[in-house]
Amino acid sequence: MVFSKIIALVPMRHHSQRVPQKNYRDMAGKPLFHHILTTLSNCPEIDKIVVDTDSDVIIAGINAYFPHVRTIERPTSLRADDIPMNDILLYDTEQEPSELYLQTHSTNPLLQSETISDAITSFKDQFGKYDSLFSVTRLQTRLWDQFTNPINHDPSELLRTQDLPPVYEENSCIYLFTAENLRKRKNRIGEKPMMFETSAEESLDIDEESDFMIAESILKNR
Repeated sequence: MVFSKIIALVPMRHHSQRVPQKNYRDMAGKPLFHHILTTLSNCPEIDKIVVDTDSDVIIAGINAYFPHVRTIERPTSLRADDIPMNDILLYDTEQEPSELYLQTHSTNPLLQSETISDAITSFKDQFGKYDSLFSVTRLQTRLWDQFTNPINHDPSELLRTQDLPPVYEENSCIYLFTAENLRKRKNRIGEKPMMFETSAEESLDIDEESDFMIAESILKNR
C-alpha cells in the first residue's frame, strides 16, 4: 500500500505528575522533547510533524529550534489528567488530515529513526492484512497474576527463562493508524493490529525519576 502522506503526532503536556517538568527538562544537554523531534525529523517517510500541547514553554522551544514542526494548542476541554489519548488523537486528526498517522511520545528519547522507518515500511508492506500497528517489548520471564496464578509458565516444569514462550508488552513507542480506523473504533489500535517489536533499550519510557536517569546515562554514552 502506498500512502501519499504520513503525519507524526506527538502529544506533550506541560504538567507532569511523577517527573516534574519532564517534557522540557534538560536531558543530556537539551530539553527532553528535542530528542524525539530530532528522531522524527530524520525519518524520510514522515511528511509532517505535529505537536499537540498546552505548554507555552514547549511551543516557544519548537518555534525556536524546530520551525518545520506545527504546534496545535490543546483545547481546555482536553487538558484534564483523565482524558483518554484516543480523544486527543481524534481532535488532532481533524486539524491535520492525512492518509496515515504515526503517534509517539516525547518520553521515548531512546527511540531511533531507523526503527521508526522499519515500522512504517513493515506496516505499509502488509497493510490490508493488518489495519494498525503498535510497538511491543518482548518479555521472557516468569509472570504471575494478582491471584498467584502463573501466566506464561508451568511452575512444576522449571524451564529456562529463554525457553519460555514470549509475551509482549505494549510499550507506547510507536502507533500507526488511519483516521478512518480511529474514528470507527475510537481507538488507535484496530481490529487487526500488527505488533512491532522494539528493543528494551529503545522502549524505555520516562515514567519515573529513575527512568529519566537511566535514559540520560544511555544518551551520554551512545
